[in-house]
Amino acid sequence: MDENIKRWTAKRKTALVIEVIQGKTTIAEASRSFDLAPSEIEGWVEDARRGMENSLRANPLDIREQYEKQLKDLQEAYGEAMLELRARKKLQALMEREDGQ
Repeated sequence: MDENIKRWTAKRKTALVIEVIQGKTTIAEASRSFDLAPSEIEGWVEDARRGMENSLRANPLDIREQYEKQLKDLQEAYGEAMLELRARKKLQALMEREDGQ
């Protein structure tokens, strides 16, 4: 691939993701070569994985359904994180109260 890419089109992203998936390059190598954040390339790889998974379904989801499912998953993860945070705060308060007695 040309290392002087100024605009990352879907076609160029696809080519890079395929190279990563095939093991021809790593995310770290691509990040250095193309001056991209590793997280950006990881996001492209994850998007490609979701797209492939969806396209291979017996009944593929449309784009809206995909985003709604992703939003629901993120909301669930957020809710779980908030519950854990609250539990840790309560535990910390109980431990501080016991230490103060």
